[in-house]
Amino acid sequence: MYSIGIDTGSVATKGVIFNGRIIDHITIPTGWSPKESSKKVLDILLKNTNAKKEDIVVVATGYGRIAIPFADKTITEITCHGKGANYLNENVRTIIDIGGQDSKVINIDNLGNVTDFLMNDKCAAGTGRFLEVMVNLLGTDISELDNLSRNQKPETISSMCTVFAESEVISLLAKDASKESIASGIIHSIAKRTTALVGKLNITDDVLFTGGLAKSEVIKDTLSEKLEKDIYTSPHAQLAGALGAAIIGWNKFDKLR
Repeated sequence: MYSIGIDTGSVATKGVIFNGRIIDHITIPTGWSPKESSKKVLDILLKNTNAKKEDIVVVATGYGRIAIPFADKTITEITCHGKGANYLNENVRTIIDIGGQDSKVINIDNLGNVTDFLMNDKCAAGTGRFLEVMVNLLGTDISELDNLSRNQKPETISSMCTVFAESEVISLLAKDASKESIASGIIHSIAKRTTALVGKLNITDDVLFTGGLAKSEVIKDTLSEKLEKDIYTSPHAQLAGALGAAIIGWNKFDKLR
């Protein structure tokens, strides 16, 4: 018996198959249809593990969870991130998650249960979408951001709105500011917005950075510097929501055995 957690985000759909440990995982672009991307993730995980649909529990989370008709249960991403983060690092009590369209700060207890949270989903500034727009202006790719920005003095990008921040970057390029310093400024801008959100909750014990942007060492280090606190991540950081969903499904099944 297996549990599969599927986290359908605005940018990427993540899937984890679990039976007390992570058996397999996959991340694909969500594209235009959360339903189609989720079904693709399910099919790939079943094929990779030779599992059958009747032998699994599927728990869906993320903004597209309501569009997944084959899910046995749907759970909010806040709850799933708590469980996933607890599995990745049992000492974590605060999660910083930067996704494609929103940012979240979540406090959890020693079992991964959510005790408090804040979400910024009203504005794209400081999210993955914001970063994507900015790096496109620089003619580069998100995967190159760390190399471009590391150890560079940041240009100031002060606008809280993506549209106005875009204008700032265009203006800096027109003034012959280097791409490296602008890239550093973009990262500092994201870290500044995230730090302001984190400051509204009490940080307790270890902090885990999750979401697609957690792949960036420079963003993690800049956040750590601004918060004056060590921040941890994991190779599975982007999977925290899907992992938490899979764990919830597994725990439910395990109690029924």
